[in-house]
Amino acid sequence: MTAFTNDGIRLLEEIVTKTENRINMTRRGYALVTRRQRPQDLIDDLYTGYGDDAAKLIRFHEGAGLHSTYEPSASSKWEDAPEGVDVLCDQALIRKAFPSYQRDVATVLHVRRAGSISGQQLGQYMLEQLKERGARLVRGCVTAIDSGSAFTMSITGAEGVSTIKAERIVNAAGPYVADVVAMLGQSLNTSCIYQQKIAFEDHDAVVPRDLPFTIDLDGQTLLWTEEEREILAADPATAKLTKAMQGGIHCRPNGAESGKWIKLGWAFNNASSDPHGPEPIDEQFPDIVLRGASRLQPGLANYIGRLPRGALHYGGYYTTTEENWPLIGPTSTPGVFVAGALSGFGTMAACVAGALCADWIGGEPVASYAKMLAPSRYQDPAIMTELNAQSSRGHL
Repeated sequence: MTAFTNDGIRLLEEIVTKTENRINMTRRGYALVTRRQRPQDLIDDLYTGYGDDAAKLIRFHEGAGLHSTYEPSASSKWEDAPEGVDVLCDQALIRKAFPSYQRDVATVLHVRRAGSISGQQLGQYMLEQLKERGARLVRGCVTAIDSGSAFTMSITGAEGVSTIKAERIVNAAGPYVADVVAMLGQSLNTSCIYQQKIAFEDHDAVVPRDLPFTIDLDGQTLLWTEEEREILAADPATAKLTKAMQGGIHCRPNGAESGKWIKLGWAFNNASSDPHGPEPIDEQFPDIVLRGASRLQPGLANYIGRLPRGALHYGGYYTTTEENWPLIGPTSTPGVFVAGALSGFGTMAACVAGALCADWIGGEPVASYAKMLAPSRYQDPAIMTELNAQSSRGHL
């Protein structure tokens, strides 16, 4: 997954270079935050992920004095950011670098080759490139696929039912990848989990505009009044909110650096949902995520119960495998390929997912990790034993 992600970022950088940063790439990094002193399990994960390059890419910072070599993300320019990860283990240094964090933070893992892009502009650029190469956009719903010497897809659109014939099919249907596979009498090991976010104008300037994408790794129990706790505990649907909850709350500045918008998310939902039904939006989510996020950035508590006008509360489906690895490559049906189960990292992985799938389709040599991302991995006991042993699925 490290190599997969690095290749995806490299392809995004190529687009940035070609288009004079049309996709608005920034690179202030990801800050993984915990109150644990030198969490060895997380450090071990870093060494595993970086492999042979770990010694040169993992930097430890123990103090905040004049001799500290840590460089904060002073610039959003992707070209200026260093490689690898900085592990901040000194609380004085953490307070100096990240003054908006609660003072009990003991360790920050600042992953540097990370940031943000405009997904809308990336998608528009891809569509333009496809059209220049002769692609035709057909809007509609695939209702059936018949296989023979070639595939015939039935498409229901605004002008009625039409058909498209194809020698090969790429199933990139997001939450509906399993539907497309089912039309061919096959199945995929995927599920759809609805996750939510909120975005609003940070009028109190709680979140600095130069803050990296911040993830609070620590679990917590939300603070409620006794009356609130009793009401929540009495309802089976909300009782879980009174118990210990998983970590993974994330916060980031959103939009232009001169703006005020921020975004908060917390992928604590683990229940699968049917993407064909109504979206299971939870009206309590803004209150829940603000309470959780204010543990790390106390100023956010100012917004509990009083979100600014124009605040957005929205959600979408994480299409995921149990091990949270994507499915990219040939399926068990000859001529059918999949590019799906991209969970919460789809935008970052979009380019490399397309490139891998194209290599499979064209019979070109594929990346060294390609077979581990293909559906055929489920027939490899060694791979699956290793994946199933993971303690974390990495959901954000």
